[in-house]
Amino acid sequence: MKNVSFLLILLATTAIVSCKKKGCTDETATNYSEEAKKDDGSCTYPELSIPSTYSFTDASGNSTVSYGGQADRLNQLEEMTTYMKSGTTTALDAGILNAMFENTDDNASGNFTFSSSKQLKNKCFATDVALFEGYLTALATASIDFAEEAASGQAGTLSSGSSTYLFGANGMEYVQLVEKGLMGAVFLNQATNVYFGSSKMDVDNSTAVSTGEGKFYTEMEHHWDEAFGYFGAPIDFPTNTDGLRFWAKYYNNQSADLSPSLVITNSFLKGRAVISQGFDLTIRDEQILNIRKEWERLSAAQAVTYLEGAVENFGTDNAKFLHELSEAYAFILCLKYVPLETRVINFTEIESLLETTIGNDFWAVTLTDLNSAITTLNSIYGF
Repeated sequence: MKNVSFLLILLATTAIVSCKKKGCTDETATNYSEEAKKDDGSCTYPELSIPSTYSFTDASGNSTVSYGGQADRLNQLEEMTTYMKSGTTTALDAGILNAMFENTDDNASGNFTFSSSKQLKNKCFATDVALFEGYLTALATASIDFAEEAASGQAGTLSSGSSTYLFGANGMEYVQLVEKGLMGAVFLNQATNVYFGSSKMDVDNSTAVSTGEGKFYTEMEHHWDEAFGYFGAPIDFPTNTDGLRFWAKYYNNQSADLSPSLVITNSFLKGRAVISQGFDLTIRDEQILNIRKEWERLSAAQAVTYLEGAVENFGTDNAKFLHELSEAYAFILCLKYVPLETRVINFTEIESLLETTIGNDFWAVTLTDLNSAITTLNSIYGF
């Protein structure tokens, strides 16, 4: 993204002392311990230790990190996307697409390469389930004409260099609307609304769920991990960038301009350390706020990046133009799923961008429309 400047959120990445310091004999203090008492009766207080990787253990060295369900859903969307992209050379089966969305029979009716009880559909933003089912139907319908050249009113494919894309008659690339849209309606929504919500955060943080079953984490630790799992970063990001998926991949691409201090990554680490080490939970809540705000800015920044790409290809390369516009549309759609209490853009502004400025016929979008959308997002987010 070009010419982007930000007011960065300041993060303390060094040791932090708990705000509650009433004395070594005050057992209500969040960092109370007999070991803190000195011989002269004065106190020392433990400092918050933030690891450089997302690795946390209990006192016995057992890992307390677990987010297997989130990894399953990321895998499901990856395999679903692979199948959707095959629509450039073959007609897609709407039944298979829906089986992947709801994970029928725990393996998408045999179309996933693995088995899991998890699914995307039941974790999707509830009021938009029908929207994505409609996209899947439209994708299957468009793929019937994969051998046709896409044009206004005609579904089909267009190529740019070595890349070929499938478009509906309205110029929408439904693969992008589904993939990027579900990144918001499932991954972003579940992480920032559900797992960072009070019902998941105001829970036990003193007892392991079940050590006999290898669940050495507390409820609160587990819920924080599940939010992290939806981000799609390896535990050693940013040192390791090979395993980046979905949101983490785009965050890495945007980090130089958007977040050179890696606010999301560091806040995930800091918040988990606060939970695991028993520090004041107001510090944890500050990290939740940081992550919510920066994740929203990531989606908006990515939308602007793709809108600028659409401008660059307007009138010269329809394949790239429609592809970039479809991705931009999807990332604007993702802004709907940011928690209402922290969201910068309001619902009316989102709907205006999607339904009025861009609209549902991409062949009819003008340079004026594209630049208007860019100006709007830049103004709202201060890019």
